[in-house]
Amino acid sequence: MKDNRTDKPLAKGQATDKDKNHKAATGAGAVVGGAAGGVAGGTAAGAAIGGMTGPVGAAVGAAAGAVVGALAGKGIAKAVDPKAEDQYWRENYSSRPYIASGSTYDDYGPAYRHGVDSYTRYPDRNFDEMEPELRRDWDSSRGQSKLEWEHARHASRDAWDRVKNSAERAMPGDSDRDGR
Repeated sequence: MKDNRTDKPLAKGQATDKDKNHKAATGAGAVVGGAAGGVAGGTAAGAAIGGMTGPVGAAVGAAAGAVVGALAGKGIAKAVDPKAEDQYWRENYSSRPYIASGSTYDDYGPAYRHGVDSYTRYPDRNFDEMEPELRRDWDSSRGQSKLEWEHARHASRDAWDRVKNSAERAMPGDSDRDGR
């Protein structure tokens, strides 16, 4: 490659002015785009492997695609904005059917955070599968909340599902294989 200004060959690792003007994408959009590209690439690689080597290659390709998909799911989970989730629940908690009369956001806020945080740690698992661990961890996550797990679980599940559904909408196909 040549430097357009001097028509001299570029030194190894040297960037052109054109290269320097392109900035790397950052933020949630970049994560979602990268994740979607990763899934598409994994799928294409799996198909290529399957096409070249028959049934064994197809199985290897499917496994590779699953790994890429799982890694992409983790990338999307990391893109969750806890502040935005807190703001959403702060504005909407009182309309939820499980909210006890006279309760405040301070009672339910830690349960919503527990659901969001747990999903971001385990995006490839489902709430029912994780509930024993979530129940166990509630006492250390609850802060000043007066809720016992039997009441907090509804808010935690609600927050888990909201983040999971947002991540799934960002991913092409059925990323968590739940049929939706």
